Amino acid sequence: MAFNINTFRSQGLVGGGARPSLFDIEIAGYPGLEKLRFVARSSQIPAMSIGSIDVPYFGRKIKLAGDRTFADWSITVMNDEDFKIRARFEEWSNKMNTLISNVNAAGSSPADYKCTAIVRQYSKAGKSGDTSSKPIRSYRFVGIFPTQIDAINLDWDTVNSIETFDVTFSYDWWEPVADENSTGAVNYDTTIIGNGFNK
Repeated sequence: MAFNINTFRSQGLVGGGARPSLFDIEIAGYPGLEKLRFVARSSQIPAMSIGSIDVPYFGRKIKLAGDRTFADWSITVMNDEDFKIRARFEEWSNKMNTLISNVNAAGSSPADYKCTAIVRQYSKAGKSGDTSSKPIRSYRFVGIFPTQIDAINLDWDTVNSIETFDVTFSYDWWEPVADENSTGAVNYDTTIIGNGFNK
């Protein structure tokens, strides 16, 4: 195909390109994390990974699709002087395995400590030009819980900056969400969450 800048202008980034700074994060099901939507500074839209199975035959191999795996997910949080978000994550971790007595204080069932999280991508002008800033794409993490709360670095030489720390989560799976309505209900992206494969 011959290069033509007008073709790129009309068929390339017609929406202006999604911006990595237009996002927020919410964790539902654990109290006291409402402020996270404002202080979660960075994260990722989750990757997709399917294993590969090598099947040998007469000295050659073919590859077949294997099982899906879900890599850990992490966020970077800005720490405020109230330590509210840091304290909630420490509390959540302690309930799963207490610091002193080494027991599960959350309860006997994983449902007692697993929650749901969602990362939302926003448009520059809201969805389809709507200034209500509805997310244009969201990803819901099911059965999420923190596995690591990273250190906060302290240094007398560090000035004009805000403390941050990373939190790493494990989860059961994630689901792409095409839209959220005003009641909080979701419409899953049926092009991915489907029962068939259309060639």
